[in-house]
Amino acid sequence: MHTWTVTLHPLAESELMALPADMQARFLRIAELLEDYGPQRVGLPHVRPLESKLWEMRMKGRDGIARAVYAAIQGRRLLVLHVFVKKTQTTPREAIETALLRLKDTP
Repeated sequence: MHTWTVTLHPLAESELMALPADMQARFLRIAELLEDYGPQRVGLPHVRPLESKLWEMRMKGRDGIARAVYAAIQGRRLLVLHVFVKKTQTTPREAIETALLRLKDTP
């Protein structure tokens, strides 16, 4: 029984589809964990807090590392705002700004 729902922002959906299949599979596995156990009970190495309301799902695959930035919104919904391939040690400021902008525009 799912207690939470993970949904994708329309722009994040196309970003996710651009990732390699193994990273997409990892994303689905983490989303499943979040839906089954709730965000309070899933932690590292799967997810970690970023800043303000933002969290990141951590995906690793044969071709590198990717992140999905999400936030909890009304009800028991987690909205994935931005998906990107990570190339540096820290999450790029630009990725956080993109996620915050999309969150602000969410009804």
